[in-house]
Amino acid sequence: MDFRFGPEDDAFRAQARAWLGARTGERTGRDWERELGQDGWIGLGWEDTGGPGYGNRHASPAQQVVWAEEYARAAAPARVGHIGENLLAPTLIAYGTEEQRNRYLPPVARGEALWCQGYSEPGAGSDLAAVRTAAVRDTRRGGYTVTGQKIWTSLAADADWCFVLARTDPRSARHHGLSFLLVDMDQPGRVDVRPIRQMSGTSEFNEVFFDGAAAVEAVGGEGNGWTVALGLLALERGVSTLVQQIGFAAELDRVVRAAVDGGAVTDPVLRARLVTQWAELKTMRWNALRTLGGTGGPGAPSVAKLLWGGWHQRLGELAVEVRGAAGAVGPRAWTPESPYELDDVQRLFLFSRSDTIYGGSDEIQRNIIAERVLGLPRETG
Repeated sequence: MDFRFGPEDDAFRAQARAWLGARTGERTGRDWERELGQDGWIGLGWEDTGGPGYGNRHASPAQQVVWAEEYARAAAPARVGHIGENLLAPTLIAYGTEEQRNRYLPPVARGEALWCQGYSEPGAGSDLAAVRTAAVRDTRRGGYTVTGQKIWTSLAADADWCFVLARTDPRSARHHGLSFLLVDMDQPGRVDVRPIRQMSGTSEFNEVFFDGAAAVEAVGGEGNGWTVALGLLALERGVSTLVQQIGFAAELDRVVRAAVDGGAVTDPVLRARLVTQWAELKTMRWNALRTLGGTGGPGAPSVAKLLWGGWHQRLGELAVEVRGAAGAVGPRAWTPESPYELDDVQRLFLFSRSDTIYGGSDEIQRNIIAERVLGLPRETG
């Protein structure tokens, strides 16, 4: 694959940079999503794969990378519409009906509808095929009723909709009998969202309880949820991986500056580890671009997850180590009103402990590579 950008990509980059430079910082949350949607920056390239009418603009894969890079470099507001745009929408384009695409994609493209992902459950996280959330056909109202619990659900407290992997065949086991359902989150008494407070002091994740909640659609048809779910998981490692790496590069720069300013860079072992982090990040970028070019192979999503999970965790460790004893001290004195406060480095260290677990643990990724790429026997016992 040729990793160089052409003149059209450079022009697109200038347009994106100018737009972001004129607007970044003005709005956040839903207001920012609507601003993006109004000017056509949500759903780049949808028209190239799904057809016009969904509310987006033409953009080649390279230009989608350009937009992602410029967005990250501009330190633009955190996206609350990421799941709907980058996970649900491509899944509907690939597996949904035209009616489903026409109903659900335009609100996402306008920045009006926010989505969350209902996959993991207690006892069914990385082992996704063990899901127990049940859905039965609703013969009176149509669709399904869903009962069960999901966990680690990002943005659930703000989402309008959730795509849920549920078991529609009660006699089925593992990846059989699952369906990919769309659930309206505005069902008081039937959908309960509870934030999970983490050791970093934040609560990005949530528990979601469904108690007879109505589900209106089954994407890909009833019983085909496993195929749809795997297709969606592969999308998580696409352009968004490159966006993530821009953020990683900024974090690495801050760690290097701290090592230089504090004198830790004179330690040859720490200096070598910093150089290794830099080289590995460059390698991850080329690997991500190669994957987007279609040469990654069937194990590419798992390889990407293994690479960045361990890399980011090691960066968190380095960030604390280069500060020495100061890395264990809070930013201000303890008080009864605020006994637990962390600075950015400490939050990075604590949150990155989860990098090798969420989104599919390292053990699961290695099993996927071993079984589906290398053809090794399945794990038993």
